[in-house]
Amino acid sequence: MPAPQDVPLRCRCRCGRVRGVARGLSPGTCFRFLCYCHDCQAFARYLGRPDVLDAAGGTDIVHMPPARVKLVHGADQLRCLQLSPKVLRWYAGCCRTPIANGAASASFPAIAIIHSFMDHAADGRPRDQVVGPALCRIFERSATGPLPADAPPPPPLSLFVRRGSRLLGWWMRGLATPSPLFDARTQAPRAAPTVLTPGERAALP
Repeated sequence: MPAPQDVPLRCRCRCGRVRGVARGLSPGTCFRFLCYCHDCQAFARYLGRPDVLDAAGGTDIVHMPPARVKLVHGADQLRCLQLSPKVLRWYAGCCRTPIANGAASASFPAIAIIHSFMDHAADGRPRDQVVGPALCRIFERSATGPLPADAPPPPPLSLFVRRGSRLLGWWMRGLATPSPLFDARTQAPRAAPTVLTPGERAALP
């Protein structure tokens, strides 16, 4: 298995105002999957970023501990959208690049970094090499088209057990904090969540 590596994080715009690093990534230290849920698709539409989705409406996501993600510049540009009670969806206000999905509570031991914020090209390493291939797909019934021929399989029970064990380990090791998305002192989100009305949600293209 490849040794853990640091991966640059950067919003995809000319200014590159939001930058950071994800530390110690390898196929054995994170959890990569494709999500086809309605909320991930609505998030991309809200931001005007359909390029984040694959041809079937899927989002490539990597779960890792919050304490291993650090923003070194542009934290003032963090914005978030709340489409469901338990999840905050974060993006860069300067260019509307999707950054991450995360729990609404600062105590949850995982953050889901979206592929659009991971700058593998900065040092020439392909995504599959650093974090491994996607282990599974979820919510494929919400896909907007035929799944890609190389789409990963649905998650077997053993994968749920593996993920649960990993989350428990992260929590026991205190890796839920500090989080780049929550204030270290107050544990409040670094940006007030935007909550769409039912009419605004229905109006998304």
